[in-house]
Amino acid sequence: MFSLKNLFRRRVKTQDAELEQFRAILEVPEHFTDGFNFTSLVGTIFVALIMVPGSIYMELVAGAGIGGAAQWVTVLLFVEVAKRANAKMSRAQIYVLFFLAGALMGIGIYTMPIWTQFLVRSDAAVATGIAEQIPTWVAPKNLESLPRTFLSKAWLPCIGLIVFRMLVGTFSAQVLGYGLFRVTSDVERLPFPMAPVGAQGVVAIAEQIEGSAKAPGSSVRWRMFCTGCGIGMVFGLVYMALPTITGAFFQRPLQLFKIPFADFTPYTEGILPATATGISWDLGNFVTGMVLPFWSMVGSFIGLIFTFVMNPILYHCGVMTTWKQGDTTVLTLFADNVDFYFSFQIGISLAIAVFGFWAAFKTFRSGRRTASMAASEKARLADIAQRRGHVPDWLVFATYAVASTLYIVVCGWLVGWHKGVMLVLFFFAYLYTPLISYVTARLEGLAGQVIEVPFITEIAFILSGYTGVAIWFIPIPRANYGVNVVGYKTAELLGCKFWSLWKAQVYTFPIIILSAIFFCSFIWSLAEIPSSIYPYTTEIWEFTAKNQCLLYSSTLGEYSQFQDALGWGRFLAGFGSAGAMMGLLGWFGAPTMLFFGVVRGLGQTMPHTVLPNFVGACVGKFYFERRFGREWRKMIPVVGSGFGVGTGLISILAVGIVFLSKAVSTVSY
Repeated sequence: MFSLKNLFRRRVKTQDAELEQFRAILEVPEHFTDGFNFTSLVGTIFVALIMVPGSIYMELVAGAGIGGAAQWVTVLLFVEVAKRANAKMSRAQIYVLFFLAGALMGIGIYTMPIWTQFLVRSDAAVATGIAEQIPTWVAPKNLESLPRTFLSKAWLPCIGLIVFRMLVGTFSAQVLGYGLFRVTSDVERLPFPMAPVGAQGVVAIAEQIEGSAKAPGSSVRWRMFCTGCGIGMVFGLVYMALPTITGAFFQRPLQLFKIPFADFTPYTEGILPATATGISWDLGNFVTGMVLPFWSMVGSFIGLIFTFVMNPILYHCGVMTTWKQGDTTVLTLFADNVDFYFSFQIGISLAIAVFGFWAAFKTFRSGRRTASMAASEKARLADIAQRRGHVPDWLVFATYAVASTLYIVVCGWLVGWHKGVMLVLFFFAYLYTPLISYVTARLEGLAGQVIEVPFITEIAFILSGYTGVAIWFIPIPRANYGVNVVGYKTAELLGCKFWSLWKAQVYTFPIIILSAIFFCSFIWSLAEIPSSIYPYTTEIWEFTAKNQCLLYSSTLGEYSQFQDALGWGRFLAGFGSAGAMMGLLGWFGAPTMLFFGVVRGLGQTMPHTVLPNFVGACVGKFYFERRFGREWRKMIPVVGSGFGVGTGLISILAVGIVFLSKAVSTVSY
């Protein structure tokens, strides 16, 4: 006889097999160590002085940074130095170094004044009248009469706002990310499939200097790591190094594989109107498909097929009106989001949140029914939290309240306490941010995916009724803290005390700020940006400025197409579809990750990566897993980590050659 209780029990028995496989990849160690020391600080300075200017330069020249590559190169360099000095680096120390390098390399040029100085003087800003309305705390007036440096009194308000945004954002992200980790990992016990990828790479490297290279399974792990590294290096030579190096010596780079993807949308529009098609030739997508849960990738593929079927139907029914023949992938995705998927995905996100709260409620309710088990579970959580580092729950909530209040006060002061803007600030601070952060934390824990609602900020700004452009530059309390949970899970698997990460952020924050501002100022002083010295900026920055200024003009009292993107019918369709899908999959006992994969396929990622992901998942499931058994699930994260190291090393080599070529000057005799 059908009942919700029997349905829930059936789901628990049939859906969690794959989750248990991912939980068993790496066990949480008994002992936790402090990973932040003098070596970590030296590594941070190394990245700040060497890697940060290289990353900024590469973004200006080629539009691509070297973030992931810089992390692995830094780790490998310090590991080799430690080996030759007969010193040891623990797994915790290696991970903290990796973590700090990522924090330094995560600074993008579009958040720095190096982009702002161009935007306020761009032809698009001048033509639309936006340049005159940009406040001085964004950029000083009359930049042409000022020297090309950010280390001046005129730029202090702008730099002060950047420091505020980074300081409050970094502090709150770490504390609130920990709170979400406690809920999704400790209470709900989600597997976090992407956490073992970075952890296995650190383990493979650490075993070579910990004296544990002869431990059971360590030699196999190191061979798998080196195999992945070799594959990554070969692929990186063809995919990354070749176009990067040839672009430094010739007018057009040589690309054997189209970067970032081959766009088939203009060629398939007759059969699949309003549908983005194409494929990414990045082998990393194939490897990712093998690493991530199989049913998650199957769900993504099903979601992609759904869009291939629904988009033409919606187009012929007169729903997809923004799309035009000849539109590329980017324009097609933009048009589809405005016409349908924006509101549809909001409904899906809300359904996921409701499902997550319901699952958490079931967990707590089940725990209360068995008081003895609840007591033992509570003791276990308290013990592991004490060993790895713990922040009280009240401090998590207090941090969120203080950070949100600071954001609201600063933003309210910058826009003159506009009532509509204040409502938007409270909406983001106390409704959207907690909701999207929890949904993302669950998605990361189940399927290794991040969810974002497109255009939510733009819609909110337009509906606020604010007139002017200052609203687009304020540090609103909108963030997705769910993305931080994977880092905590990785640290836990490596036995790294969480206090190491928090101390590292505190001690290295001045280094991060100073290096970013100083090198942006130094590079700007070398030559005007954009200029022929930086080819990417001359090709793309004006186009980017036009798009942004078009968006900014929507709050100048004129009509904006974003006003048509929000619709209750599409929202209810997304909420109802997600709810019906969860009920149907639960009735058939489908894997939990299948649903979240379908959500990913419904416009959450570029469709060009879904097919390589699916092919990689099938190859891993039906070939390698049959050949190696359950051990394959433990092997492939190591291969994936090695692949990232290999491509990173080749990327750094290519960047070095480009730097060398730019440093050579022609001397006439």
